[in-house]
Amino acid sequence: MALTDTHSTTHTISAASIGTVLVAPFKAIGRFFVQIMESNSRLHQVEQLNALTDEELAKRGLRREDIVRFVFRDYMHF
Repeated sequence: MALTDTHSTTHTISAASIGTVLVAPFKAIGRFFVQIMESNSRLHQVEQLNALTDEELAKRGLRREDIVRFVFRDYMHF
Protein backbone atom coordinates (compact mmCIF):
# COMPACT_ATOMS: atom_id res chain seq x y z
CA MET A 1 0.00 0.00 0.00
CA ALA A 2 1.53 3.28 -1.10
CA LEU A 3 0.72 6.68 0.27
CA THR A 4 0.35 9.51 -2.17
CA ASP A 5 0.13 13.21 -1.50
CA THR A 6 -2.90 14.58 -3.30
CA HIS A 7 -2.60 18.06 -1.74
CA SER A 8 0.79 18.97 -3.09
CA THR A 9 1.05 22.73 -3.45
CA THR A 10 4.06 24.73 -4.32
CA HIS A 11 4.59 28.04 -2.60
CA THR A 12 7.04 30.25 -4.36
CA ILE A 13 8.17 33.44 -2.75
CA SER A 14 10.32 35.68 -4.83
CA ALA A 15 13.58 37.06 -3.52
CA ALA A 16 12.27 40.56 -4.21
CA SER A 17 9.27 40.12 -1.92
CA ILE A 18 11.43 38.67 0.84
CA GLY A 19 13.85 41.56 0.41
CA THR A 20 11.03 44.07 0.59
CA VAL A 21 9.74 42.58 3.82
CA LEU A 22 13.18 42.43 5.40
CA VAL A 23 14.18 45.95 4.37
CA ALA A 24 10.91 47.71 5.33
CA PRO A 25 11.66 48.10 9.06
CA PHE A 26 15.11 49.51 8.33
CA LYS A 27 13.65 52.03 5.90
CA ALA A 28 11.13 53.11 8.53
CA ILE A 29 13.86 53.55 11.12
CA GLY A 30 15.94 55.52 8.62
CA ARG A 31 13.03 57.85 7.85
CA PHE A 32 12.50 58.35 11.58
CA PHE A 33 16.11 59.43 12.12
CA VAL A 34 16.01 61.73 9.10
CA GLN A 35 12.95 63.46 10.55
CA ILE A 36 14.69 63.89 13.88
CA MET A 37 17.75 65.41 12.25
CA GLU A 38 15.73 67.74 10.08
CA SER A 39 13.81 69.03 13.06
CA ASN A 40 16.87 69.33 15.24
CA SER A 41 17.54 72.91 16.28
CA ARG A 42 21.27 72.34 16.02
CA LEU A 43 20.91 71.56 12.35
CA HIS A 44 19.05 74.83 11.89
CA GLN A 45 21.80 76.67 13.72
CA VAL A 46 24.40 75.12 11.40
CA GLU A 47 22.36 76.19 8.38
CA GLN A 48 21.99 79.74 9.70
CA LEU A 49 25.69 80.09 10.41
CA ASN A 50 26.57 78.53 7.06
CA ALA A 51 24.42 81.17 5.34
CA LEU A 52 26.59 83.96 6.79
CA THR A 53 29.48 85.42 4.85
CA ASP A 54 33.05 84.70 5.89
CA GLU A 55 33.31 88.25 7.21
CA GLU A 56 30.20 87.83 9.37
CA LEU A 57 31.55 84.56 10.72
CA ALA A 58 34.90 86.21 11.50
CA LYS A 59 33.08 88.88 13.53
CA ARG A 60 31.68 86.02 15.61
CA GLY A 61 35.11 84.46 15.94
CA LEU A 62 34.29 81.54 13.65
CA ARG A 63 35.64 80.06 10.48
CA ARG A 64 33.38 78.14 8.10
CA GLU A 65 35.16 74.85 8.79
CA ASP A 66 34.53 75.29 12.54
CA ILE A 67 30.74 75.72 12.37
CA VAL A 68 29.81 72.11 13.14
CA ARG A 69 32.41 71.88 15.89
CA PHE A 70 31.03 75.10 17.43
CA VAL A 71 27.36 74.08 17.24
CA PHE A 72 27.96 70.60 18.67
CA ARG A 73 30.72 71.62 21.12
CA ASP A 74 28.81 70.40 24.19
CA TYR A 75 27.61 67.20 22.52
CA MET A 76 30.68 65.96 20.68
CA HIS A 77 34.07 66.48 22.12
CA PHE A 78 36.32 67.31 19.18
